[in-house]
Amino acid sequence: MKWTLLETTDQLTQIKQQEGYSLIFKHSTRCSISMMAKKRFELDWENLPENMPLYFLDLIQYRDVSNHVAQLFSVHHESPQLLLIKNGECILDQSHGGISVDETISEIS
Repeated sequence: MKWTLLETTDQLTQIKQQEGYSLIFKHSTRCSISMMAKKRFELDWENLPENMPLYFLDLIQYRDVSNHVAQLFSVHHESPQLLLIKNGECILDQSHGGISVDETISEIS
């Protein structure tokens, strides 16, 4: 699996318009908790559907994009944060120690 860097609000518009599932991981490069959540997620991500787009947002570098995520998908800003998007709507919002591949998969099944 591989992350696609999320760097523009235009990419968010595309995600909002996509059919099916997409996943957004918001990460703070200054936070050790965020680093641990990312590593733990990546240890199990091979269990996710292979064709699911995975987007990685460095929210320190792209704060405007992070703010737009909260607005566009009607979620409260968290860091780290994982959003599961289905047909343009956020159906799962996880943060900190609650970020889990297993729970993400349970929403897809």
